[in-house]
Amino acid sequence: MKIIVFTTIGENCIALEDGQKIYDVVHPEILAGRTVELDFKSATVFATPFFNAALGQLLKDIPPGQLNHLLSITNMVPTGANILKRVIENARQYYSDPAHKAAVDSVVGERSKDSHP
Repeated sequence: MKIIVFTTIGENCIALEDGQKIYDVVHPEILAGRTVELDFKSATVFATPFFNAALGQLLKDIPPGQLNHLLSITNMVPTGANILKRVIENARQYYSDPAHKAAVDSVVGERSKDSHP
């Protein structure tokens, strides 16, 4: 399956909600063992929340080796590739290390409390 990101969400890969749209299509395909190509041609703006939702959460229930084998990323500009690399590294550690996950969840929970009086 080939997904042209621009056609699905436009040129801005920023919003969590847009990332979730990509995830909702990619996740069942990967779980079924089918290959997916994400083509980022014409996508120009990238942000961490998009990649966290679209791809980072795939590592929750898909081993990194399987993900690398079944998912290909094409036509990604260097800026987007750098952000994606960081997101994947963080997600891999988050989902594979229970102590790290607990620490991150604790910090996020505390910051959430601080921002909502």
